[in-house]
Formats: sequence, structure tokens, C-alpha cells
Amino acid sequence: MTRHLTPQNLQQLQDSLQARRTLLAQQNDTHLGGQSRADHARELLLQDGDDDTQRDAEREVDFARTDRDAVALTEIDQALQRLATGHYGLCTDCGDPIPLERLQLAPQALRCVACESLLERDRPKPATL
Repeated sequence: MTRHLTPQNLQQLQDSLQARRTLLAQQNDTHLGGQSRADHARELLLQDGDDDTQRDAEREVDFARTDRDAVALTEIDQALQRLATGHYGLCTDCGDPIPLERLQLAPQALRCVACESLLERDRPKPATL
């Protein structure tokens, strides 16, 4: 249970998550032009143009954006589910409470700062050119 967060804290965080979800979903819908991600991707793949390199680069950016948006929406939905089940605000790795200040900045956060730092430190670094 999330005893370190008051009912008011939880309500504010839930409102923040729902507002972020609404905004992101609206932006995503606008970007996709009312199409599903699959239909939008299919349309991009079928586009014809003179500059194949430029079109491929634009397509990659578009795919990365829709992927990022889908991940963000999933993270928000999972945070809302944790709120509904009373598991919100606890680090998924160590079980310690996630500080309110962190949740206010990133209400979908799964981990406390210490555990997130360990995870990021242990992730392989992307290759640079």
C-alpha cells in the first residue's frame, strides 16, 4: 500500500496521469490522421518519392515517434492500473516508496532514483559513430 502518499497526493498524481494520457492520445491521433498505427505505417511504406534516402529517413523518424508514443501510453495506463490496485508509488525493484517529488516529475515512474540509476548504469551504451 502507498502509505507515504496522501489521498490528495494520489488524486493529483492520477489527474496528472490522466491529463498526460489525454494529451498524448490526442497528439497521436492527430499524427496518425485517424488511422491505426498499422495503416499509417502501411501508407508511409507505399509513399513514392524522388529521394529514397530522405523518404527512408523520414519514415524511420515517424516509426520511432509512433513507437515512443505507444510505449508512453502503455506506461501511463500501467501507472493508472497501479493506482487503482493500491500498488502505486512503490519501487518495483526494492519496494521502497518512490518520493513524491519524483512522482510529480514522472508520475509513471516504476523505480526509486537509486534503482533507476542502477538500471541505467548497467544498460549497454549505444554505439557512437
